[in-house]
Amino acid sequence: MSTRVDLPVLGMHCAACAVRIEKVLKQTAGIDQAGVNYATGRATISYDPGALDVPALIEVVRGTGYDALPPEADGADSQFQLEAQETEYRTTRFKFIIAAILTIPVAFLAMAGHAIPVLEPYLAFPVRSWVELILTTPVLFYAGAEFFRGAWAAARQRTADMNTLVAIGTFSAYAFSVAATIVPRWFITDPAHAEHQAVPVYYETAAVIVTLILFGRLLEARAKSRTGGAIRALIGLAPKTARVERNGTEVDVPLNDVRAGDVLRVRPGEKVPVDGIVLDGHSTIDESMLTGEPFPVAKQPGDTVIGATVNATGSFRMTATQVGADTVLQQIVRMVRDAQGSKAPIQKLADTVAGYFVPVVVAIAVLAGVLWFALAPVETRLSFALLTFVSVLIIACPCALGLATPTAVMVGTGRGARSGILIKGGEPLELAGRLTTIVLDKTGTVTEGKPKVVDVQSVGMSADELLRLVSSAEQGSEHPLARAVIDDANARGLNRLQVESFEAIPGRGLSAKVEGRAVLVGTARLLKEREISFEESKSAHTSLYVAIDGQFAGRIEVADPIKPTSKAAIHRLHAMGLKTILLTGDHERTANAVAQEVGIDRVIAGVLPEGKAEEIKRIRATGEIVAMVGDGINDAPALATADLGIAMGTGTDIAIESASITLVKGDLHSVAAAIELSRATMRTIRQNLFFAFIYNVIGIPIAAGVLYPWTGWLLSPMIASLAMALSSVSVVTNSLRLNSFSMSRES
Repeated sequence: MSTRVDLPVLGMHCAACAVRIEKVLKQTAGIDQAGVNYATGRATISYDPGALDVPALIEVVRGTGYDALPPEADGADSQFQLEAQETEYRTTRFKFIIAAILTIPVAFLAMAGHAIPVLEPYLAFPVRSWVELILTTPVLFYAGAEFFRGAWAAARQRTADMNTLVAIGTFSAYAFSVAATIVPRWFITDPAHAEHQAVPVYYETAAVIVTLILFGRLLEARAKSRTGGAIRALIGLAPKTARVERNGTEVDVPLNDVRAGDVLRVRPGEKVPVDGIVLDGHSTIDESMLTGEPFPVAKQPGDTVIGATVNATGSFRMTATQVGADTVLQQIVRMVRDAQGSKAPIQKLADTVAGYFVPVVVAIAVLAGVLWFALAPVETRLSFALLTFVSVLIIACPCALGLATPTAVMVGTGRGARSGILIKGGEPLELAGRLTTIVLDKTGTVTEGKPKVVDVQSVGMSADELLRLVSSAEQGSEHPLARAVIDDANARGLNRLQVESFEAIPGRGLSAKVEGRAVLVGTARLLKEREISFEESKSAHTSLYVAIDGQFAGRIEVADPIKPTSKAAIHRLHAMGLKTILLTGDHERTANAVAQEVGIDRVIAGVLPEGKAEEIKRIRATGEIVAMVGDGINDAPALATADLGIAMGTGTDIAIESASITLVKGDLHSVAAAIELSRATMRTIRQNLFFAFIYNVIGIPIAAGVLYPWTGWLLSPMIASLAMALSSVSVVTNSLRLNSFSMSRES
């Protein structure tokens, strides 16, 4: 049986890095599946624990030239990982500062004379190229050492990545310049005037490229850190301590020391430490971190409370039921992390391109250099060949391509999580935007899921007497309709009678003996089977028919109130161009009444839970892309059969395996918001991919000098390096716009 682990990976700088690590992992014996996400910096690995362990997996990653950290047991970011990332950032920043200090005088010596001709005589001193050599060498081999280490690691794996491009490009310019400095006669094109001919050097090209790429990495690292803000914000919601009753006294202990069964005290203004049940006391709880609803929820003994929610007014004692990784908050963290580490199908294109990108770019760079050396005038051919070769290598960076999809998925799923929309990965996020039909369960989805008695009609006895007998008989039933009858009897202050026998009749109702009287409660079919004559109800409500001692005694009408938001949410779905279908096991009369009230297009009624999946198959067979929206329990087969399963969560039942999207709030507006978020995320991904592709399609030919014969444009390697750095930052910044995506309701 496979075991799954998420390893934080350090040192990746482009999509090709991730592709290389992923390829090596997949080729390792004992690993079943592996995926490496450049944006999240994580490797997700399924492996055989009998063949490998986590330290062995870490060594496999290190063998590719990168570093990996051990995972945390609860899936949260470890302090060690955060410190390692911060150390890596500080090191890069220090190297950038050193590189900038040394590069500025090199660039000034090389370019100031061209920009300000009056300075040229003062800058053309005999040892200028030696000064540039001395200043450039530490820039290249200290500040830029990581490029050469990465290129060498890639070469050992018989592959190439961004480091390869940068290392070849900068070293080519540097090596040419060193040779021209030490033995300038090799590069003299006119021996007759050798004493007046200056040999060009390109130290500033190598130095400026390294400095700008380091600067780009700093910008990218800061921007990428914001894409993971959703998880850090979720983790930060948990309190650090809890007040626990130990040996008769209340003591504050670290949250990790709380165990299931502990009794805790929660005071006004404090966060609820873990999931649990209220023992005594009353309060109101701000559950907005979980549901997004701004209104506090009243809590009393027996009610469930969720860890990290905020106690507003009262003080209460609670019993801890779920602690550590089992709490709702940690389930959400795991779900969001899994989603952010997954790949959307559209990313396959980018991954495929990234795998071939670097070798193709090297080939184009070599071709451009060879052609310019062959075609350019003798006095400029070396310069043209070198500049085009280096410019093509530097401008063609696969970073933007690798960041296009995962950063948008990270931000999109994080934005959804903040609003109680938990999307289990890139694939459902992409699919939600292509839906054409929304199939809705009735109970608990369109309606409240809490049936209430709306009418009691009795024959030969009072309504209270009928309700007393039926509620007494229903005491042994767990059916929601039985709960509605019992609640109504309690509200009327009716006492229970002694039940002598009880028999549940599946799909029909029940039979019981209450203080010597035979009570039969259930469907019209049940009474017909027992040959009891009665008049069938024409009401749109659900009717419970009652017979006492073999005679019809009346009926109890039960209704499941429609959620106040359902009608507006259905209108919102229609405005998005989606068809709606109500799929329910209730009888057609009730289903039609609900559908008509909220505006649902079509009704499929009288379908048992096992038949719902077949109905979904039939709808899909017509060419529709179908989402099934249900409560995630009775509707599990239909949720799994649909193209996309959307579970209406309640705040405690979050990890529903059969659904791809879980809505913490039981509100259909969240369905519309999830689809709108998906569409916005896919728009962002397409924009990112367009930017990344068009950037390379336009940038590489210009860098190769294609436009020079007509326009005289020849791209400077320094401009190429700046453009490369900014391309990655622009893609990440575009993805971050999703953080401001509005999830507001529309009526």
